[in-house]
Amino acid sequence: MTYVELRTAGRSMDTLTRAERSKRMALIRSKDTKPELLVRRIAHSCGYRFRLNVSSLPGKPDIVFQRHRKVIFIHGCFWHRHPRCSLARFPKSKLRFWVPKLTENRHRDLRNIARLRRDKWSVSVVWECQLKDPAYLEKRIKKFLERNNAKR
Repeated sequence: MTYVELRTAGRSMDTLTRAERSKRMALIRSKDTKPELLVRRIAHSCGYRFRLNVSSLPGKPDIVFQRHRKVIFIHGCFWHRHPRCSLARFPKSKLRFWVPKLTENRHRDLRNIARLRRDKWSVSVVWECQLKDPAYLEKRIKKFLERNNAKR
């Protein structure tokens, strides 16, 4: 769907007042979120040690395994535009603000991942919707961390 189609589709008003919307948006955290804590717990239980939010790396990855040159980003489907995910829908109001903002978030993520890979870092992205199956998530994280690691 193009920006113009999105802009004209479903022009409903926000159901919350400005104060309620502000309060709700203030609750959204950028660090130490439940998804991050879950992924950290899994990585730690596998015996890996890591650093958090290393600002010297492109995109400031959520979890960094420096010794193994691996990083994990934990992305919210809405904020980072998870392709083909129902959680990545556009809001119904203020599309002039949201479409460019969310689109740029996605493009910035792709640029940062490309820069990390050029610098020989392995990158994994864990999406919010993938947290529904902890057993699969644990298997996936273990596989990512053990790949190309003959010894830890």
